[in-house]
Amino acid sequence: MKGRGRFSILKGKSRRGFRGYPLATIAYYGPDATRATKVAVGIIAGEHQEASPLERWHSLDLDVRFDQEICGSIVEFLQAHHVRSVVMSPGIIGCPHQEGVDYPEGEKCPACPYWADKDRWTGEVIQ
Repeated sequence: MKGRGRFSILKGKSRRGFRGYPLATIAYYGPDATRATKVAVGIIAGEHQEASPLERWHSLDLDVRFDQEICGSIVEFLQAHHVRSVVMSPGIIGCPHQEGVDYPEGEKCPACPYWADKDRWTGEVIQ
């Protein structure tokens, strides 16, 4: 399918398994489970370390998983940090907005009602 080339490169890197540090984490977020509008990529230099640096890319219109410019920027970011391993979220894992930044702490995101009653990892309804 057109537009999936660099995303396929990223998926391929994640399928290789652990090859040592630095390790990159790639997580996709969106208003629902069909379109990713944000991707966060963190670099973990070694065991028991926090992700730093952390970069984020956003798009209001396009699915960031298939935007060639964004995927190209991610590939360049990984290369610049000499990443040896990549871990990628299995799909879209939640709302792209940040609690306490984009909406008040303890509340549900008003812009993403889809995630209000969903488990971000399974997509199942929770009470």
